[in-house]
Amino acid sequence: MTAWLQAIRAGGSHFKYTLDWVSCFALAVNEENAAFGRVVTAPTNGAAGVIPAVLMYYIAFCNEQESSAALEEKIYRFLLTASEIGSIFKKGATISAAMGGCQAEIGVSSAMAAAALTEALGGSQKQTLMAAEIAMEHHLGLTCDPIGGLVQVPCIERNTMGAIKAITACQLALQSTPDFGIVSLDKVIKTMWETALDMNSKYKETADGGLAVHIPISLADC
Repeated sequence: MTAWLQAIRAGGSHFKYTLDWVSCFALAVNEENAAFGRVVTAPTNGAAGVIPAVLMYYIAFCNEQESSAALEEKIYRFLLTASEIGSIFKKGATISAAMGGCQAEIGVSSAMAAAALTEALGGSQKQTLMAAEIAMEHHLGLTCDPIGGLVQVPCIERNTMGAIKAITACQLALQSTPDFGIVSLDKVIKTMWETALDMNSKYKETADGGLAVHIPISLADC
């Protein structure tokens, strides 16, 4: 275990402390992206911080008793689960904010992370799908209105919101009985796509509406 991970764990696991670290993980990835560094576009550059933040939450706060081999296997399964959920959204709707608004980026990344965390924590297949559904259900209609056309404001902070929603969706799914659920993942994906088609183009990464036209900003340094 690396020294920095030990230091994080030494701080405990109370809510505010954990929340701060999850937000920090998400912000760090997207600051790296904004600085033209290398990130994994999962599912996109603007939403690249959600899945790493939730994975680091699992590593730092949820698996202290696991061996290195067991943790490595969980990480593989986490990433495979996230990838499959992302693939389902790509096939049934979109992962592009230019096509569907930010629900297609932060929303999808949150659903991917929620499902992955649920699987890693021992959830059933149905609970895993339920977690993805819950996460996306509460991102429906989210617009993409980047100030200056850059995936920085509100995008970087929005990754922290997506990560926290993913963790919450996981917790809800793990405490639920999916057979009694009313909304399915398939129905949420269909609704997301229909919402994307109805959304005005000025809320689809064009910077022609929303925060992009109400917040003055100088881009001299960009």
